[in-house]
Amino acid sequence: MRLDQQPAYVLHARPYRETSLLLECLTRDQGRLGVVARGVRRERARTPRSQLEPFQPLALDLLLRGELATLVAAESSGAPLRLTGDAGLAGLYLNELVVRLTGRQDPYPGLFDAYARTLPRLVETAELGWSLRRFERDLLEQLGYGLQLDAEADSGEPLDTAGWYRYEVERGPVRCPPGRGHALRGEDLLALAEDRRPSTQGLAALRMTMREVIRFYLGGGELRAWRVLAGAMTRR
Repeated sequence: MRLDQQPAYVLHARPYRETSLLLECLTRDQGRLGVVARGVRRERARTPRSQLEPFQPLALDLLLRGELATLVAAESSGAPLRLTGDAGLAGLYLNELVVRLTGRQDPYPGLFDAYARTLPRLVETAELGWSLRRFERDLLEQLGYGLQLDAEADSGEPLDTAGWYRYEVERGPVRCPPGRGHALRGEDLLALAEDRRPSTQGLAALRMTMREVIRFYLGGGELRAWRVLAGAMTRR
């Protein structure tokens, strides 16, 4: 199957044979694809290696056969984004999330749109934590794992903004004492639901809650980006 001018981002690249790359790409219409980019590591390649860097909006011409696609042509479809420092680490976290939580050739147009919205936010704002929480929320929603953020798990009653809850993945928000591990206020969950930035304390609590949720859907696994981010913070 031929795919022309497919909107895409490169999530990951690794050497393949002597002159080629094996790419993981997020495409708008085909979801995540494994793509063989033949000859792009040659000096005079028709498609230069630099054009296939992560975070750049691309339009790809692909030939899809079986589990892998072959790159026919690639061109930029927007201004290149420079994600450096903490923004670069945040971008790598997004990419690892998508690779680990999605299957190949499962279309998620809404996920593609959420990813495309988030990258400029990482460049334009210092609120990296809030941008990541929003993307995690949208990613889970698009994958069919949407969070219950406005009602108590047991009663179905609206969350008490001043109440304390622990988020249980397969149930939702459950009342708990304020000192319990990973407890967070109803106001923090409602802020995430309504796309309002929570307080600094609430944002930290949401980070731990979202990590528990993601770990559940990874089957108890860990993300390499978590260790990288923790190491970066420790060195400061």
